[in-house]
Amino acid sequence: MRVLFMGTPEFAVKTLEKCIEHHEVIAVFTQPDKPKGRGNKMTPSEVKVVAQNHEIPVYQPIRIRKEDWPIQIRALQPDVIVVVAYGQILSQEILDIPKYGCINVHASLLPKYRGAAPINWAIVKGEEVSGVTTMQMDVGLDTGDMLLKTEVAIDDMMTAQELHDILSLKGADLLIDTLNNLQNGSLIKEKQDNEISTYAMMLNKDLAKIDWNKTAKEIHNQVRGFNPWPVAHTSIMGDVLKIYKTKPWSRESFLQEVVSIPLEQAHVGEIIHVNKTGIFVNTGEGILRLDEIQVGSNKRMATQAFLLGHSIDIGTVLE
Repeated sequence: MRVLFMGTPEFAVKTLEKCIEHHEVIAVFTQPDKPKGRGNKMTPSEVKVVAQNHEIPVYQPIRIRKEDWPIQIRALQPDVIVVVAYGQILSQEILDIPKYGCINVHASLLPKYRGAAPINWAIVKGEEVSGVTTMQMDVGLDTGDMLLKTEVAIDDMMTAQELHDILSLKGADLLIDTLNNLQNGSLIKEKQDNEISTYAMMLNKDLAKIDWNKTAKEIHNQVRGFNPWPVAHTSIMGDVLKIYKTKPWSRESFLQEVVSIPLEQAHVGEIIHVNKTGIFVNTGEGILRLDEIQVGSNKRMATQAFLLGHSIDIGTVLE
C-alpha cells in the first residue's frame, strides 16, 4: 500500500519502521523542529530522523488544517494515512482523501484514556491492563471506530517509560495486521461506547506534585506514571525532591517487617524511618519507601547511594 505516515515522538518510530518494511511509505508528516537543550538547538523529531535515514520526503506543516496542505496530500495519492501521536488534528477534508481512510494507533484500550497521555494516566489510575487500539479516524478526539486491539498487563512496578516501550512495539505489529486486514476486507469496525470513555489529559509539572494525604499506593502509582516525565516531586528543607521509584507498605507490614515504632502522632508526609534500604514516609494510608530520588542539584540515584553521603532527619515533613 502507498502509506502516508504522520507521527512525531519516539512512540511512533517502531510503527514507521514497520511500515517501511512492509509497505511503500511515500511521505512523512511530522511536527516542526523545536529548540532543545541548554543551547536551544533546533532539533528534529525522532520520526523525522528515521524518515531522512530512509530518504523519505518529510513535510512539517505548522497547521496542517490550513493553507493548501489538503491539496498537497491529495497530490501524493496515498492509499492510507497512518497517524501515530502526530500532535495535530486532521480535518474532514484530509480524512476523506485516502482510499482506506486514516488509521490511528492509540496507546490505550479505547474508549478508555482518549487524549494526549494515555500511557501515563493508565498507570496513575492503577490500571492492571493497558494496550493498543487501531482506529478508523473521524474528526473527534480519538472517537473513531475501533479496528483491532492488543492487551498488555501492567505489573505493580512498571513505569510509564517501560509501558511506553512495550506498547510502541505492540502498536507497530498491530498496525501491520490492521493494514493487511483492511486490504482484504476482513476488518470489522466497532463503535466506541461514549458512556464509558475517559480522558487522559496532557501532562504538566503541577500534576506531578505529591499530595501526601493520598494513600501510599496512589502516590506509588503517581511516581510510576510520571516517570520519566514530569517526575513526581515534593520538597524537603527547601530543596526539590524528585522521586523516581518507590515501594508502598501497609502500616501492619511496616511495623512487622521493618521497625516497630509508634505511628499514632506521625504527620502525613513525615519521614518516620531511615535505613540502608530507603527513606520511609507516612502517607494518608500506609507507608511509602523512597527507593530512587534526586534532591536539588544532586544527581538522580538510588536512595541507598544518596544516604551514604547525606543524612536525613527522622521527623522531617515533606511539603
